[in-house]
Amino acid sequence: MTTTDRRPDSSATAPDADASPGAAGARLPGRSLLRIGPISLQVRRRAVLVAATLTVLLLLAVVLSLSLGTPYVAPADVLRALSGAGTPYDLIVFDLRLPRIVLAAVAGAAFGVAGTLIQSVARNPLASPDVIGITQGAGLAATVALTSGTAAVLVAPTALVGGLLAAVLLFALGARHGLAAQRFVLAGVAVAFAFRALTEVVMLTADPIDGLRAQIWLIGTLAGKGWTEAAWIAGTLLVLLPVLAWAGWALNSTALDDDTARGVGLRPVARRIGLAGTGVLVAAMVTAQVGAVDFVALVAPQVARRLVRAERPPLVCAALLGALLLVLADLAGRRLIAPTQLPAGVLTAAIGGPYLIFLLLRGRRRSS
Repeated sequence: MTTTDRRPDSSATAPDADASPGAAGARLPGRSLLRIGPISLQVRRRAVLVAATLTVLLLLAVVLSLSLGTPYVAPADVLRALSGAGTPYDLIVFDLRLPRIVLAAVAGAAFGVAGTLIQSVARNPLASPDVIGITQGAGLAATVALTSGTAAVLVAPTALVGGLLAAVLLFALGARHGLAAQRFVLAGVAVAFAFRALTEVVMLTADPIDGLRAQIWLIGTLAGKGWTEAAWIAGTLLVLLPVLAWAGWALNSTALDDDTARGVGLRPVARRIGLAGTGVLVAAMVTAQVGAVDFVALVAPQVARRLVRAERPPLVCAALLGALLLVLADLAGRRLIAPTQLPAGVLTAAIGGPYLIFLLLRGRRRSS
């Protein structure tokens, strides 16, 4: 879903009307025009349909995840428990399963948002927090904390600081020439490799038990986590909600070159920095809370873009798809080889690997 400029009478035009937030005067094909006071909104009908479908699928996945396990809880009993009717399964639903499932949904949505913002700025479907170094920076900081005897409660804040420091280094290396897309991605890849190498050095010199704890964190798992972590991620998204609302509109201009964007009265460099900064902040926070769950931020935006048939990843649909992917990945991790639980990061990597191959083959076919 996208929005138009708040000046519906603006006469500014651009070569790509769909990409330009200044072209608000005419209704575009496949869109409906909504007016809320002085604000005009052009809503892509297919995006609304996809978002509604993903919402239904997410709710079904939540109910299924609450049902499956030992003991099994019938979906009808799950719904009765959630409605507050009172059932013998309230303890299982509310205390054992719901916190982890809510965390999976909130974290997946945050990964989808972060991936959308970063890929839109980089103009590259392979750009995501786990590619440009944010995940690796958080992982290095968490590994140092876990192998140095730091209190468990300080691991997440330490990882957050590491992710943000990686972002600072990324912007320092990639901000020249107006945060150009290619330079931004290359700087991110360099930062990611550097932090990954340092993480391996720390793990090799650490006590084996501490190294194993760090390895589990680096894979990414939701086991033993719940309301507290979900509250931190959801709180971050709520605080950033005005910024995210602006980002949903500002993403329309990311396809324009700098000269065209300036010609319609935009500031492309400031927008790119704002969008990328928001994306890395969200990515650092969610990675600090759930670990390095790879590929959700990579896959969700591009799959959502293909479902909506849009030129850019849609923010809301990417968030819903990210939530759906992580809820299903966590469910599969709990049940595939039960009673042994697989970390959610293992399942998302299993999804992301074939997806990367698909992107590479698709790009090769296009280039040929």
